[in-house]
Amino acid sequence: MVHTQVTIDEAAAFVQDSCNLALGGMTLYRRPVGFVRALLQRAELPRDLTLLSFTGGIESDLLVGAGCVAAVRSAYFGLESFGFAPMFTQFAQSQQIRVIEETEASIVMGMRAQISGVGFMPSRAWLGTDLPALRPDVRKVNDPYSGDELIAFPAIPCDVAVLHGLAADRQGNVLINNNMGIDLELVYLADTVIATVERIVDKLERRTDGVIIPYPGCTMIVELPGGAAPTSCYPLYPLDGAAILQYTDACNAGNFQAFLRSFLQS
Repeated sequence: MVHTQVTIDEAAAFVQDSCNLALGGMTLYRRPVGFVRALLQRAELPRDLTLLSFTGGIESDLLVGAGCVAAVRSAYFGLESFGFAPMFTQFAQSQQIRVIEETEASIVMGMRAQISGVGFMPSRAWLGTDLPALRPDVRKVNDPYSGDELIAFPAIPCDVAVLHGLAADRQGNVLINNNMGIDLELVYLADTVIATVERIVDKLERRTDGVIIPYPGCTMIVELPGGAAPTSCYPLYPLDGAAILQYTDACNAGNFQAFLRSFLQS
């Protein structure tokens, strides 16, 4: 699909039920929170999503709490120094969502397999651990050349990936900062890549602390100032710690729905 500039509502409408949805950014930095807000403002919420994220944060926790998520695959899901992700913790402990056990290595291998167009990627990761017992789809294979035992990590599919960038130009190039997580890999992995950006400019300025995702990496581009808040979008704005604390306090007090209503109106 050729890159096109769309509205946030048009982009959010592209996420369908049972979608494998990847959310870019890292921990509490450059997360596509504005896109998640638009998803949750839809008349019909997406259901049975499988969330893929190197690290899940507040953007993913909101989707879990709203009942949109069936499964999560992530190496970490939390709010850093602000503690556990409250809705993920609640839903995981009550078995309302499926947690697909992942580590940094398994996510990388699964993505490499999908990008390479093969069913699995072999690795020495997880050998000698109990992790394979938690993942029956992860199997042991023998290296046909050395005979060594290896772990076969299955390919990880991705229908839609959503990233947040500093800027995009009218040709479809997108600028992100160096705290990339797996954003660049998601560009190759996902069938559709949606980039929300702080602004659209005629020409991107190259930065020593930035990386440009070249056209045609992103399928859709949305101009969405403040689209990462309350997470950080360095160097444009910092993390809003007070807002994160407001969220955790509301969830811990059993007031997630009240917080969500306020969040969707903001």
